[in-house]
Amino acid sequence: MSSMHSSHWGAFRARPNGNSLIIEPFSGDPDPSPLLSNFTQVLDHPARVTQPMIRRGWLEKGPGADSRRGDDEFVAVSWDHAYSLIAAELTRVKNSYGPEGVFGGSYGWSSAGRFHHAQSQVHRFLNTTLGGYVRSVNSYSSGSASVLLPHIVGDMNEIARRGVSWQEIAEHSDIVLAFGGLALKNSQVASGGVSEHTERGYMQQASTRGARFVSVSPLKSDLPAEAQGEWIALNPGTDAAFILGLLAVLIEHQLTDEAFLARYCVGWETMKAYILGEEDGVKRDAEWAAQICGLSADHIRDIARSLQGRRVLVTVAHALQRAEFGEQPVWLGLVLAAALGQPGLPGGGYTYALGALGHYGKQHNLVSFPALPQGKNGIDRFIPVARIVDMLLHPGEKFDYNGRRLTYPDIKLAYWAGGNPFHHHQDLARLRRGFCRLDTLIVHEIAWTATARHADIVLPATMTLEREDIGGAPTDRHLIAMQPVAAPYAQAKDDYVIFTELAKRLGGEQAFTEGRDTQGWLRHLYGQMQEKLAAHRVSTPDFDDFWQQGFLTLPQLNDAGRMINGFRADPDAKPLPTASGKIEIYSATIASFGYESCPGHPVWREPREKPNAEYPLWLIANQPATRLHSQLDFGAYSQSGKQNGREVCSLNPTDASRRGIKQGDVIELFNLRGHVLASARVTTDVMPGVIQLPTGAWYDPVDVHAARPLCRHGNPNVLTNDIGTSSLAQGCTGQITVIEVRKFLGDAPDVRAFLPPEAAISKPFEAYRHV
Repeated sequence: MSSMHSSHWGAFRARPNGNSLIIEPFSGDPDPSPLLSNFTQVLDHPARVTQPMIRRGWLEKGPGADSRRGDDEFVAVSWDHAYSLIAAELTRVKNSYGPEGVFGGSYGWSSAGRFHHAQSQVHRFLNTTLGGYVRSVNSYSSGSASVLLPHIVGDMNEIARRGVSWQEIAEHSDIVLAFGGLALKNSQVASGGVSEHTERGYMQQASTRGARFVSVSPLKSDLPAEAQGEWIALNPGTDAAFILGLLAVLIEHQLTDEAFLARYCVGWETMKAYILGEEDGVKRDAEWAAQICGLSADHIRDIARSLQGRRVLVTVAHALQRAEFGEQPVWLGLVLAAALGQPGLPGGGYTYALGALGHYGKQHNLVSFPALPQGKNGIDRFIPVARIVDMLLHPGEKFDYNGRRLTYPDIKLAYWAGGNPFHHHQDLARLRRGFCRLDTLIVHEIAWTATARHADIVLPATMTLEREDIGGAPTDRHLIAMQPVAAPYAQAKDDYVIFTELAKRLGGEQAFTEGRDTQGWLRHLYGQMQEKLAAHRVSTPDFDDFWQQGFLTLPQLNDAGRMINGFRADPDAKPLPTASGKIEIYSATIASFGYESCPGHPVWREPREKPNAEYPLWLIANQPATRLHSQLDFGAYSQSGKQNGREVCSLNPTDASRRGIKQGDVIELFNLRGHVLASARVTTDVMPGVIQLPTGAWYDPVDVHAARPLCRHGNPNVLTNDIGTSSLAQGCTGQITVIEVRKFLGDAPDVRAFLPPEAAISKPFEAYRHV
């Protein structure tokens, strides 16, 4: 018998077939994601954590900084011993340092289920038992845009989720100018799940109608074949200069919509003065832009002139702002759309992150499924999420963020569940140094990720296939009953069960559970949704019927484009949620912060790192096509994309030939931060001077202590730089860096990423002094 279930990349039914699973995509999905194949053979994979494990050095010496993290043995213990150790350590830190000494990690996408959302679970636990924790804000994906957009046009989620819809594009757009492209591998996934993948069909429909898709990216693969689009190969990180060049052409030929700019925007004259060089004598024209972005000036002029008089949609991907000064191309994309007078027109204007997630470009449900309450955090200490290592290495130091001067807290204990910072963070040698300064790192994990290997206490968690839950997203019209597919593996437990027992030992069980088990919470949350729908006179089946049926189709709103469209229809009645109520080409608020790295209007800033004689190539570390981030990297589909167990790296034939590299060779990518081995794919799908290696291969260093480690598996974040985008947002800059590459000579070391660490057997658990 099959069970209904859901994941971030799609709903499905699953049934056992010996030691594997047979996966059947949801019947209502027109274009199911191949990532579903990663579930077929993972339940009992050797990489899974089987029982509670304590790092030997932590048992011997007790809490404290320790350079052996990531290179130590683990001691198997009972659940009772693990609970006792964790409760005692949480009590010690709380009594000695207060909640300010605890970092609630768990940034991540652990489960599509809304109840077993790991981040909500750990934050609720810390709030109800410790009184709070140091939190993080924003995300690695959109860290700079989420801070910038509220200043210049409105909330990022409103722009992304209530911007121009895919249906509008299919029906109305003439030109879709996609900075960073519209790669289907990204829109296959969505937090909470996506039951219908429709992006490919809408792009094909628009293209058949005659819409022109233009992908501005170093990678040809950032636009699907169905779009029948054009590829503009731009030097990485130079989109801001390119857009300034386009704007200069529009100004020169009087192709800007001055009436729209005057009525709906503030700051156009200031922006124009910058482009024309009236501020500093530097004219940012097509010739200036061509020298930076790698296109000819004539090509830039042709593109700019082709936009006038057409229904143009400017889209800006996450990728553009995951780089130093990443705020600038996001801001300039909006300026370009405004200069053309497009915002608010059906199928035209500006949208952020369309195609980056399956949520975006779709209609909202009439009501949303309730989230697990996280309780009240008793302290207001936070960091931008990508600044975690700065916090760990430099406690007490000041830093700028969005107009505030903040101080890094002194963290003694980090609690992580459902996330893997050794996937999404940069400069992994530096990240390891930061983690080694903690007193204690506690991790719940399904498998031995690099984060688990660096932990002091590792608790085996169930994977989504072993849990009951409810999957749903604000723009997905199907609510999914996530029925367990298999029993928990070995001694694995749900995060909720673990936190319930710990809360009991810390005197906070009632506050944490409110007297409910997992089934009780699912019924409670479903009942809350029923009440909200009943207020709209929408009837729903009771919980038992929903659970047996497997899914529920929800009513939706026709609200795509509502924010900008309403503003254009009546700007006096519906001002934008900015300081001026208009689109802010110039932001007086941002200008008041006095940041050289992000002034009051968008600008071009040269990055600190760019190709040179020693490291002449750009590296693009983008999202993978065979998995979500690093999840289930040992799954069948993820493994099928590797060569001889190593991640595949793409490079242009010109760059390969100069270095004597052929298809399938093991190659070494390196820079001042480290070395990475990968398998070579020689292709014209990447522009010359660019190397592409996706993120998500589990970190597998030959020597974890090395100052410049060698990852034998292919994790590009060994090489990427750990700096903030600017003083405004302090976002992640992990999309691009500079490297050199060479053919690896000799026998390449075997990949060991999925082998569990050694277990300590020299003496029993009870013999350790700390116990």
